[in-house]
Amino acid sequence: MQPGTHFSFDSHDIHGFVASFTSAMPAHLAHWYLDREQFEPVPGEPGMYRLSEPEHDGPRRTRQAVHDLRRQGYTVQADIPLDSAVSASPPRPVRPNGLQERRSRLAQAAAGRTTQRATPPTTSSPAARPIPPKPIYAPTIHLTDSGGGRAR
Repeated sequence: MQPGTHFSFDSHDIHGFVASFTSAMPAHLAHWYLDREQFEPVPGEPGMYRLSEPEHDGPRRTRQAVHDLRRQGYTVQADIPLDSAVSASPPRPVRPNGLQERRSRLAQAAAGRTTQRATPPTTSSPAARPIPPKPIYAPTIHLTDSGGGRAR
């Protein structure tokens, strides 16, 4: 194993897909990461973890664990079939779901002119509003002098 390696992944005859950590990795932190990647401790084998339910897409899940740990910045050594960088699965065929066409239509609509911001058609001039009639009476307001104020 290379110096500075944090995790090692392998396939085991009895336990299936296994992982272990080196002394460069604190045990509690390694346990936390491997537990999150669905690896469980192997009874009687300190420092060894096995993939839980390896019959459910075990190779892919192990490659994903290798990939995730490397993305976190850890140095991971793995067998060639389990190494996500070396044995990437072939790309899946792309099924059309109409998303690209919908995005294209939205982009064309966004680039076009909108009717919401257009100038309104001028059917009548703004000055043609009706003016309310003048009142017939003129209200009178009487101001009373209170006499207590200051003179100006």
